[in-house]
Amino acid sequence: MQMSHDMKNTSFRILFLIAAPKLAKKAAALYEEANIPIRYHFHAQGTASVGVINWLGLDSMEKSISISMMPKAFADEMLKKLQKKLHLGMPNTGVAFTVPLSGGNGRLIKLISSMEREEDREIAERSEKDMAESNYSMIMAIINQGFSEEVMDAARPMGASGGSVFHCRRSGSEEAMQFWGIKVQPEREIVIILAKKSDKLKIMKAIGEKCGMNSEAQGIVFSMPVDGAVGMDEAE
Repeated sequence: MQMSHDMKNTSFRILFLIAAPKLAKKAAALYEEANIPIRYHFHAQGTASVGVINWLGLDSMEKSISISMMPKAFADEMLKKLQKKLHLGMPNTGVAFTVPLSGGNGRLIKLISSMEREEDREIAERSEKDMAESNYSMIMAIINQGFSEEVMDAARPMGASGGSVFHCRRSGSEEAMQFWGIKVQPEREIVIILAKKSDKLKIMKAIGEKCGMNSEAQGIVFSMPVDGAVGMDEAE
């Protein structure tokens, strides 16, 4: 698949929305209204402790995760709309945040570029040079099915208040996995944790020690910079 080289002259973002299921339809309507062409939706399970759930006033552990891609200026506007329309940060709502998109195939870039206004492109190119990350990072752990609680047991003492879990399937050569000593278990879980940047390294280290490749969880852990977030300060 040929990759586009236009990314160096543009500023695109992946927008994550992790919210209560009752807000999913409202969010979808906002995306439709904004003509956002690329959206993915997942059903997920929250991992917050009972104490945190009660403290935040949550009435369910069920969550919805929406992932969409758009120009930075567009993403900044959507964050504001989501916060205003969904009241993100209030009890039983959710959070939204963006991470930089550094590459993509030609059709993907063309679709996203079609959303960008010329004045937004000029502003984005100037601001991208001086871009400062927010105080948060997104940590993602991919582990064997059934080990999400072990991930959170390791992460909570290091500063993680909660996470979201959704299921996926591993694809790859069974022979290669066995060669590297990886037990073949196609069903996997992905845990997403939005954490303070100051806590990122110790959270990742704790997860790696408890649920890394040498454990039964056979997990991999990585992080992505968050450059915009709404709903976090209000929820703390």
